[in-house]
Amino acid sequence: MRLARLRPIVAALALGVAMLPPCASAQDEKIATTVEQWDRYALGNHRYAVDVAASAPAVQVTIPWRLRDRAIGEHKIIVTDAAGKPVANVLRRHVDQSTATLVFEPTQGAGRYFIYFQPYTQTGSRNYPKLAYQPWQDTATPTWSARIGATSPAKLQALPRAKVAGYEAVDPFDAYTDMERIATPAEIARVLHGAQQAAFLLFGEDRAHPVRMFDQLPQRWAARGPGKPLHLGADRGEFLSFQLGLWTPNRALNDVRIELASLQGANGARIDTSKLHRFALGGTDYQGQPFSQRHDVAQGRIDPLWLGLDIPADAKPGRYRGTAIVSTAAGSARLPIEIDVGVAKIAAHGDDQPQNLTRLHWLDSTLYQDDSVVAPYTPVQVQGDVLSILGRHVRIGADGLPAAIDSEFTPRMTSIGNTPRALLAAPMQLVVEGGGKADVATVTASPKFETLGPARVRWNAASQVGPLQQDVQGELEADGSLHYRIALKATQATTLRDIRLEIPFAADGARYMVGLGRPGDETTDRFDWKWDVQKNQDGAWIGDVNAGLEFRLRDDRYERPLNTNFYHDKPLKMPLSWDNGGKGGICMARTGDRYDVIAFSGPRTMQAGETLHYDIELRITPFKTINPQRHFSQRFFHKYAPLDEITGAGATVVNIHHATPINPWINYPFLEPAKMKAYIDAAHARGMKVKIYNTIRELSDHAPEVPVLESLGSEIISPGKGGGWSWLQEHFDGDYIPAWHVPEIRDAAIINSGASRWNNYYIEGMDWLARNVGIDGLYLDDVAFDRVTMKRVRKALAAHRPDPLIDLHSANQYNDRDGWNSSALLYMEQMPYLDRLWFGEYFDYQKTSPAYWLTEISGIPYGLMGEMLQDGGNPWRGMVFGMTNRMPWTGGDPRRLWKAWDAFGIDQAEMIGWWAPDAPVKTGRKDVLATVYQRQGRAMIAIASWAPQATSVPLQIDWKALGIDPAKATITAAAIAGFQPARTFKRDEAIPLEPGKGWLLVVQ
Repeated sequence: MRLARLRPIVAALALGVAMLPPCASAQDEKIATTVEQWDRYALGNHRYAVDVAASAPAVQVTIPWRLRDRAIGEHKIIVTDAAGKPVANVLRRHVDQSTATLVFEPTQGAGRYFIYFQPYTQTGSRNYPKLAYQPWQDTATPTWSARIGATSPAKLQALPRAKVAGYEAVDPFDAYTDMERIATPAEIARVLHGAQQAAFLLFGEDRAHPVRMFDQLPQRWAARGPGKPLHLGADRGEFLSFQLGLWTPNRALNDVRIELASLQGANGARIDTSKLHRFALGGTDYQGQPFSQRHDVAQGRIDPLWLGLDIPADAKPGRYRGTAIVSTAAGSARLPIEIDVGVAKIAAHGDDQPQNLTRLHWLDSTLYQDDSVVAPYTPVQVQGDVLSILGRHVRIGADGLPAAIDSEFTPRMTSIGNTPRALLAAPMQLVVEGGGKADVATVTASPKFETLGPARVRWNAASQVGPLQQDVQGELEADGSLHYRIALKATQATTLRDIRLEIPFAADGARYMVGLGRPGDETTDRFDWKWDVQKNQDGAWIGDVNAGLEFRLRDDRYERPLNTNFYHDKPLKMPLSWDNGGKGGICMARTGDRYDVIAFSGPRTMQAGETLHYDIELRITPFKTINPQRHFSQRFFHKYAPLDEITGAGATVVNIHHATPINPWINYPFLEPAKMKAYIDAAHARGMKVKIYNTIRELSDHAPEVPVLESLGSEIISPGKGGGWSWLQEHFDGDYIPAWHVPEIRDAAIINSGASRWNNYYIEGMDWLARNVGIDGLYLDDVAFDRVTMKRVRKALAAHRPDPLIDLHSANQYNDRDGWNSSALLYMEQMPYLDRLWFGEYFDYQKTSPAYWLTEISGIPYGLMGEMLQDGGNPWRGMVFGMTNRMPWTGGDPRRLWKAWDAFGIDQAEMIGWWAPDAPVKTGRKDVLATVYQRQGRAMIAIASWAPQATSVPLQIDWKALGIDPAKATITAAAIAGFQPARTFKRDEAIPLEPGKGWLLVVQ
């Protein structure tokens, strides 16, 4: 949920202005007094305090600011007196990155004055600000300038001098660190003069001083010089992170390598370095695969090579010495390293102290990267060529593709039966057409099945299709995901008319469609679609409530695009195979008992040995049954509030958003663990569950690991044009995408990739929170990660918490900035591991069809139930899908409905949706729907109208199915404020309905 719907942040989060000691410089002096608060929006985040000894028409001062901002000479400088009154008469004698010499009029005589720099103007929205730094303007009057001799360098030089008292920042977080104070040109020249023959220069640096500038030498390094020993300290058992800062001023470097031999201590003690983490050179990817990568360094770059080393818990205290060697094609450099290991022993690598960067080893974690079964799924069973999973069966053809798929989920979606429903009318085929005919595959190697674990089976098959060799690798997972990696290799140069995938759906099951630019609706008799990079579209879902199939078309170059406002910053890579330079597309047509989906790629020429990858992702729905009883027994309160207030509202689950006292920073819920645990413990004592906001898509600038992530280039932080909130512009080098901003606490996020080692960190973090803090689940506000990560999330929560809950909210993705995608389709791969949907902002609950509600919002065809949000939703229509809204959002208060549910006992009822053929209550109309909640001897009937005008409908009631004697039956509507008046209906009386509204009736 975007913060536009959050309540104001409590005062406990307000960050006051704090005093900072001046950056280290012989010309600066520390200020012992407390800094007064100032308006950052008027003056910027930084200032120097200067002291004037006596009244004078003008004084001059030289500020040794050493700024990383190369455009500082173009920016406005504001001088004020101690009371904050601006000084108009200011001249700039000299301004560059190293120093600024100013002349100003001390209007209040002797005393303190402040020189503010980098003031900005903010536009854009409060949550997506745009900042521009104000240009310099000459405000000095001609009279004052003439009086002080502004045109005479000698007269200006003779002016009395103000004394620099020190640098101050509006708060500690905004302050420039000593790693952001640049070396002067003279200092740089001295460093280079002392290392004229070196291919590059190497500087050791500890974790407390992360590199923040990647193309400017910090003063700290210039003063120390390259090659000096790096002194580090660590506790026993700690994961120690540090940097080897590589500077290459004169040339680019290729293929950087790092070695660190065992560290030697006294009396034969040693620390093994064989498992040294070289984060820039490789590690373990988010799918659990080890990788290494070539690391090159552009000329002029300062490259912090972050390393990590586990100090053994049984290491002998003392000093350990070793040498790091960094080698490149141009030469090598050595750096002595000394580590003082203390007596203290730290638990869990120091993971409880993220500010010490002890968690960097999480980036290479393989936690929960296995093929174990996740509840409620069952192991994949192999019987001949038939693979069976929870409620579904797949028969694999000789070519390795699905020959048949069926589902045994009942139409009610509350159970699994034993009557299979076929999804396909005939086997799927990958057809190669050349020479005017479709070539038939000649199987050269039939599928051979390999069980990789209880939850995954793999097979390979090979065929010759005309002039192409077809190699199929397939995998089926226990949740219903089918992965195909298909390689077509030309044995000779050949010209083809087409390569296409044919999916012959059974017509009776191809009732609804979501995707390919179509919002959820009933299928049409004919539909055509073409690839378009402006649209985040590569497949669709087609099916009915209890049987369906999602298909996605990809190649070996696939990368998950960005989503949620940022699709165009990293759009879909057009698959070279399927798209074929714009020739490919998809056509659908209904013919008799088939609904054919044909994904064609069009004519092309292939050279001998050329290989094309026609990869396919399939998902068989539903993933699991719905559980209305569990759904209705859980009442959500989506706000940080006193627990007595929440229980008083009747809620049983509370969602803790970010920008709250116990979870302040977006997607980094680790900096207030004691407060969070105390709140959760108190909730558990009341029998409540607590879920927190935490996902991957954007990351708070307050995360201590941000400098490390920035050093890894575009692996984790998505590249972009920069901009956004002032902290990002002042402390990043510009290659990022600004994201959500909370002005109350000045939390500025950046966009991160959904497919990187940050996923591994995220999983470890979820495990840590569930284990140490006791969170019961997650509230996910759109996600950027894939199903592999979602599955790991589920395992992490289930390992430590009983009945964990994962709740996915999405704002409607069907718009230009999101590539005209469907939220349901975007997140279908994660749905097997979710408990509830909340779709969400910008969804239209008033002007959309029942088919849209069913497929795009409710989650029911996929085995989920949901809730509404935008403007409170539509409570009448929501009830026919088992949906309401949640506390305490404006636009709808669910407590009145909760009370009606409890009076009836809805959490003990069987839900029989309007879509079920055996629904015991029908209306006889497609635009007026009825869902039944059935208990012994009574039933609650939810009725809602989609009719454009007021209407009335007689209910067609199967009294026998309801188990109620019609002669004794009563039909009543209890008074529910804002929903319906009290009323009693006769058994054969037509029910009146206003447009967009309905009733909640009890029959007994």
